[in-house]
Amino acid sequence: MARVTVEDCIDKVDNRFDLVLLAAHRARQISQGESITVDRDNDKNPVVALREIADETLSPGDLKEALIHSLQKHVEVDEPEADLPTIGQAEVETEIGIETEEEAISFDRMSEEELLAGIEGLVPPEKNDDF
Repeated sequence: MARVTVEDCIDKVDNRFDLVLLAAHRARQISQGESITVDRDNDKNPVVALREIADETLSPGDLKEALIHSLQKHVEVDEPEADLPTIGQAEVETEIGIETEEEAISFDRMSEEELLAGIEGLVPPEKNDDF
């Protein structure tokens, strides 16, 4: 009986490999307690899954999405992107006196000569004979 069911399913799912993946996934869902959409007729879960696909009570596209979702380990979350000011907006804010974050934060600046003088003043590390 399962062979006839496979032949009926090939019309709905073109690739036999995809059919096996979808039917196996659906059989696992049935084993975990999902409700079936066709009469069981004393058939095992893989045969019931094939019959559901053949009778088109389940969409192969929906089964494929469920399979992909079940295999994903990391689900990407769409987060809104930060609003970055455009060049024109930054110029307008500067002209009207709005202080931007870059202007609000100030760091101590060091010239190149000061940096070189600081590096020259460093004491070299002691040499060990172990190395």
